Amino acid sequence: MFNTLIQVDELVGLIESNQSVLILDCRFNLMEPDSGSQMYLQSQIPGAHYVHLDQDLSGELVPGVTGRHPLPTKESFTQLLKKLGLTNQTQVVCYDDAGGAFASRAWWLLGWAGVSSVAVLDGGWPAWVNSGKETSQAYPHSEPSNFEPAFNDNLLISAEQIQDQLENLTLLDARANDRFHGENETIDPVAGHIPGAQSMPFMDNLDSNQKFLSPEFLRTRFSELSSNSNVVCYCGSGVTACHNILAMSVAGLSKPQLYAGSWSHWITDSSRQIEK
Repeated sequence: MFNTLIQVDELVGLIESNQSVLILDCRFNLMEPDSGSQMYLQSQIPGAHYVHLDQDLSGELVPGVTGRHPLPTKESFTQLLKKLGLTNQTQVVCYDDAGGAFASRAWWLLGWAGVSSVAVLDGGWPAWVNSGKETSQAYPHSEPSNFEPAFNDNLLISAEQIQDQLENLTLLDARANDRFHGENETIDPVAGHIPGAQSMPFMDNLDSNQKFLSPEFLRTRFSELSSNSNVVCYCGSGVTACHNILAMSVAGLSKPQLYAGSWSHWITDSSRQIEK
């Protein structure tokens, strides 16, 4: 069972051994939302299904109420997993071409739904292509399943809970350092960060090949800033925060809570304090 990362050769081994594997192509571009699905149609890992960040891995965006990528409803996400043919014996593998920035969102959602055998392909699509493995243009067919999820809402924390517990939390912000400091904010209408948060850019979890750094390195990186056991990860909209959660899991650390609404939700209420 793979529950954090999986390497290209390990995925090939699973496929060749005819094990039950569900591969999810999570490629996405925030500036061009349809580019990921277009790339998928051109070429994908054989057997992969495409899941869209906005349409499959997020719920309805309500301006001024939700963050930019609210969680999908439990009902809609369950229906997606059933449509994809997920069973309790299935190993799920998620990949993208952005160092796991979007695949980690799918990984987190599946874990939230109670799926334990789910991993992110280390190095993603570039690692698969660069290793010379076979690609495909065929859209796979799956028989719908009767999968029953077991959602764990203890993995989540709300804005209200953060406000009530602020002094007892270690908040880790996955956005780039300049956005954390309220500089070069081109996405959200208000710049800054949640009071007391620490900057923990998700890209610093990766090496130059977009592969995760060693568990030892990641353990040191996160342990230095997250000595408090009550760790909360957030970002701009609840997507790349999952990358830090995955990195902490790779490091063998306790899984932190996710503030799914993140900064884009925090700023919908002007009474919430911000720092720059």
